[in-house]
Amino acid sequence: MPNFAYIVKDAKGARVEGMIKADTLDMAVDKLAKEGSTIISVKAAAEGAYKGKMSLFDKLMLTIYKIRTGVGLKTLVFFTRQLSTMFSAGLTIEKAITDLEKEEKHKRFAKVLRTISDDIRKGYSLSEAMEQHPGVFNPLYVALVKAGEVSGTLHTVLDELSDYLEKIEDTRRKVTSAMAYPVFILIFLAGVVWAMFYYIIPLFAGVYADFNADLPGPTVLAINISNFITQNVFATVVILILAVFGLFLLYLTDRGRFVMDTMKLKIPVIGKVINNSIMSKFSRTFSILMAAGVPIMDTMELTEHVVQNAVVEDAVRKARILVKEGYGVANAFRRTGMFPPTLLQMIATGEETGDMDKLLSKAAQFYEKLVDSVIDRLTSLIEPLLIVIMAAIVGSIIVVIYLPIFDLGEAISQGFR
Repeated sequence: MPNFAYIVKDAKGARVEGMIKADTLDMAVDKLAKEGSTIISVKAAAEGAYKGKMSLFDKLMLTIYKIRTGVGLKTLVFFTRQLSTMFSAGLTIEKAITDLEKEEKHKRFAKVLRTISDDIRKGYSLSEAMEQHPGVFNPLYVALVKAGEVSGTLHTVLDELSDYLEKIEDTRRKVTSAMAYPVFILIFLAGVVWAMFYYIIPLFAGVYADFNADLPGPTVLAINISNFITQNVFATVVILILAVFGLFLLYLTDRGRFVMDTMKLKIPVIGKVINNSIMSKFSRTFSILMAAGVPIMDTMELTEHVVQNAVVEDAVRKARILVKEGYGVANAFRRTGMFPPTLLQMIATGEETGDMDKLLSKAAQFYEKLVDSVIDRLTSLIEPLLIVIMAAIVGSIIVVIYLPIFDLGEAISQGFR
């Protein structure tokens, strides 16, 4: 028999939460109504927002929802900061969110805020109302808000959450900007190569066909590829679109995501940037959760789903199991073989002194500086390296095209001897 989570007001007007067993949602509502309770909400019980595995369909739907909602991290940072300020000034959460909804220029986010405000009026807490919008407020955000509500330090938690989101956004922006130029060059290179195969090679192929010349193997291969592209433009575009969509779906699967994330970490130089940014995010997330008083097991579970890399997620999951079995936190992370010695030492020291949140905050700063340092070096090296690679690829295609002309010139020179 399924469980249903309910929020009701009893005869004295007190808010009561609980679980009830019933065959259907309607039967659960009827049971609660017969008890004389004023029903606020009843819904099918599910594990926490960050617990359990999502199906491929659920992951796809959540991704589409995030795209449709389109709430950027900057918007979320500004909202959190404003909410903290207004709540600290003495406004109720409902009033603060209502005012922010009226001023919000992002129409979709304004709609989300309107729904949250309505849910709070119905008796939901702020964290419960936010939990209904997983595409906007991730499990970490919800857990921290809930911790602030329980401890009575919501305004402080919101302020710290704003700082956290700003630093995460700053690190992500730096990594994205470092990778933007290489991606642009690669797209430009792909366009040049496609233009050569679609326009240039067919011209040379026609000339060689008129002379009925014997062509070298590399030239024949280039002409065959060119013929396929020119004769199957639509099919080529469809294949490329299906390939991209196939990779996207593959990334949504647990195995596919694990393989791709492993490859990311092994990319020369860039892999180091990605790994350091993950360690920074891991440290800062762990720190803010511990500082907010979230239990260690919940902290590890939330951090597992925030690092956004399947390899590190798997390591945190294994460490969480080890901690549950009685291992120390530092020892559990050390056994995974995923985390660097510097970070492990800080976790061990924090575990001994009881200042794990402060030491992990310092660890986050350390890895953020490493990211900055590597990005600076990468920026100075990547441009000449990519130019050399692009010249080598384009030059190789040109040589392949001109091989028959070189052979013809050599044959003519030998004929004159």
